[in-house]
Amino acid sequence: MSEFVEYLKEVFVHFGPIHARKMFGGYGMYYRNVMIGLIADETLYLKVNANLVKIYEAKGLGPFEYQKGDKVVKMSYYMAPAEIFDDPEEAALWATRSYEAGLQAKAKSKSTETRTQAGT
Repeated sequence: MSEFVEYLKEVFVHFGPIHARKMFGGYGMYYRNVMIGLIADETLYLKVNANLVKIYEAKGLGPFEYQKGDKVVKMSYYMAPAEIFDDPEEAALWATRSYEAGLQAKAKSKSTETRTQAGT
């Protein structure tokens, strides 16, 4: 586990216990088995939904992107605001938003899976 990942456990101490899983050359950051963050190149990106994107973009924060062939793929994770690293209460607020976005995405995914299995 990287030092940055270990540091994030301290950052989110007021939010709750987070853990990381190694994936695709980085880490997924989880809370209660819901992915709330993505860590790539020692940078934290937090899970967003349509409502949160506006908040991140208003702060000038961009999405996690990667190149796939000749396409740029943008994921639903945006760079974490710098102030969370100095303020555990602010970190808890942003993590809570990401957890809610993760729960929403998980519910939507299960709903789509159920419809697909039912043949609708």
